[in-house]
Amino acid sequence: MTTEAARERDAAGLPYVAVYRLPGRENPLEVRLVSWQDHYVGVWVYDDHGRRTEELDLRLLDDRSRLLSRRTRAWRYTGPQMAEFAEDCPRFTTELFPDGKGSCSQEPQGAHGRRLVTVPGADVQRWRDRPRFEDWPVFAAVRRGLPEPVVLRPAALASGTDRTTPATCWRPPRPARPGPIDALFRPGTRVTDGYHPEMTVVDPRRTGTLRVPSGLLAISGPDTFSDEGPAITVPVPPGEYVLEEARVRFGYDCEWSQKWVTRTDTTAVRVRIGRTPAASWEMSRGPDDDPRLLVEDEIFGFDTDGATGCFADAGAWDFLRQLYERHLIKGEPGAGEDIPDSMYLLRTRDQVSGGELVAFATTSDGTYPVWTGRSVDGEVVEVVVIVAGMPTVLPEDGADGAEPAPS
Repeated sequence: MTTEAARERDAAGLPYVAVYRLPGRENPLEVRLVSWQDHYVGVWVYDDHGRRTEELDLRLLDDRSRLLSRRTRAWRYTGPQMAEFAEDCPRFTTELFPDGKGSCSQEPQGAHGRRLVTVPGADVQRWRDRPRFEDWPVFAAVRRGLPEPVVLRPAALASGTDRTTPATCWRPPRPARPGPIDALFRPGTRVTDGYHPEMTVVDPRRTGTLRVPSGLLAISGPDTFSDEGPAITVPVPPGEYVLEEARVRFGYDCEWSQKWVTRTDTTAVRVRIGRTPAASWEMSRGPDDDPRLLVEDEIFGFDTDGATGCFADAGAWDFLRQLYERHLIKGEPGAGEDIPDSMYLLRTRDQVSGGELVAFATTSDGTYPVWTGRSVDGEVVEVVVIVAGMPTVLPEDGADGAEPAPS
């Protein structure tokens, strides 16, 4: 690909890669990876030994005239013999967001030492103007104070003039993908969680229903007591919907009982909105979640500090959450009802509107993505939360590979 072809792709917003080299030197000085249509620019900076020393993740936001320094990662090699990305290499990471928030992580001894996290200083450059194609700064030359000229060599890693990129080519970072969610609810499917070699999906367990008269389904952590409302909402037709648990059965040698034990665990919970299976899946987002900020395999979701999530009627959210607190924490009679022998824990109900909240357990604290399944016509048919980590689908007997994940 010629420099002129790269310039044309830049103007059209199409992906391309540019490599900068010093004359007479084999190792790259810097690599620039651009896809304006994905709001992304990546920069890789190298040292004289061909080791990557810095990665810049820039995002095109605002009115498309400024770039946010979303993430910067740096490696400080202690000598010429240290391998690229060595585990004991000192490393530093800065994460920045448009609202002024961010973090700085220092690992002076690499992955083997302590990790110190602080807030970014006032001198951190959060924004930079979007340069024209021919005016891009060569960060490596600036960092190293190089007086020698730098040669731009576009790399033919993206071809064609459409907006598709071959699977073997570089691509911009993608957020986490759903995985084979439908398989978790399909009895007989063989899966593994990496610890148990083989687990078998059994029939989903129905655990009552959920009333959503407002037509807005809330998915959130009920233990987050704030006035900001639920983390995520999904519009659905007003109605009463079935709650289910996806389950797997497996056996193992129990060290405690000294015998073979078979047990059944829940892997996911869902609200069934429609009768047809989902044809596609999407990660649901909160009102302030901007997908342009996500790095590779990153998620949006609801947060929990008490290993608990919930499905609820968003129209009665504040009152239903208050009932949850009064029942769970204060033990107030009549505020809620416990659900026995289930991943679903308890239910609260607004007697006036009929809206309900049903809380469910997760396997840990943290952030959990919410996956919304849609029919071929784009209608919401189910909403799923994976509560125990997405297992891997094993190949069917006689098959060569695992079932591919749906798009």
